[in-house]
Amino acid sequence: MALTLTEGAKLSNDMLLAGVIETIVKESPVLQALPFIEVVGNGLTYNRENAAPSAAFYTVGDAWAESTPTFTQATATLAILGGDADVDNYLRATRSNVQDLEAAVVELKAKAVRATFEDTFVNGDTSSDAKSFDGIDKLTTAAQTVSMGTDGATLTLDKVDELIDKVVAGKPHMLLMSRRSRRKLTALSRGAGSGLLVSDRNEFGMMLDYYDGVPVGVSDHIADDQRAGSSTDASTIYALQFGEGAVAGLTAPGGLVAERVGSLESKDATRVRVKWYVSIACFSTLKLAKLTGVRD
Repeated sequence: MALTLTEGAKLSNDMLLAGVIETIVKESPVLQALPFIEVVGNGLTYNRENAAPSAAFYTVGDAWAESTPTFTQATATLAILGGDADVDNYLRATRSNVQDLEAAVVELKAKAVRATFEDTFVNGDTSSDAKSFDGIDKLTTAAQTVSMGTDGATLTLDKVDELIDKVVAGKPHMLLMSRRSRRKLTALSRGAGSGLLVSDRNEFGMMLDYYDGVPVGVSDHIADDQRAGSSTDASTIYALQFGEGAVAGLTAPGGLVAERVGSLESKDATRVRVKWYVSIACFSTLKLAKLTGVRD
């Protein structure tokens, strides 16, 4: 069964690790919703569903037509993500009366890990960085791509609905977009006066927008200066379902680890290593779609 980072943290008694996971998940709509599958080994080879089989009506004596789903075999290799956080022993001994210095340093490192994961989740491309993993932008197929036009165009609610309809077998679990696109979606929904966009608190107590019942996630790693034809001010909106048959994270057993390396020989400091063997997989191309050429 796939677990989110939040659920995984409940199984840990390590306060340092729990604090790191809380920091990573707290401000990330993706990590709050993305389930992770534990992988034994350095990667996962799986069959990605491309098209569903068909069925038809027949009369007596008809020749039956064979129809099977089509698959593409894909492999997702776990990437090594992390960083070291060094805490000076002198500062920890003399300056920790107001704030736990180690906790502050590790929290900043955890935020860096979160930012790197979120960036790679969207924009990852192993052809550019073989040490990382492919993100949802690269994993989205041409058939699941909706365009605002050759040179892009201003966002419309009709195009958002078309994007949502690209995800089959239920609505998307999230619309992921930039802050600029979220502002435009908010303005369009207000102008329509239909109550399509509502706000409510999620399980973390944070306010979240819902467009036609679909949560709206905001990512600072979706650029608003993408090229669309002759335009250079375009952005992308993603619609995706999460789960073991859709988009899921992959992690080594134990998941995210905060490891105390200990005292360093070269300097008077103690090191904590935050590391994560992680990747993502898209088990069905029909569960992931994107809208390109979104201009302001």
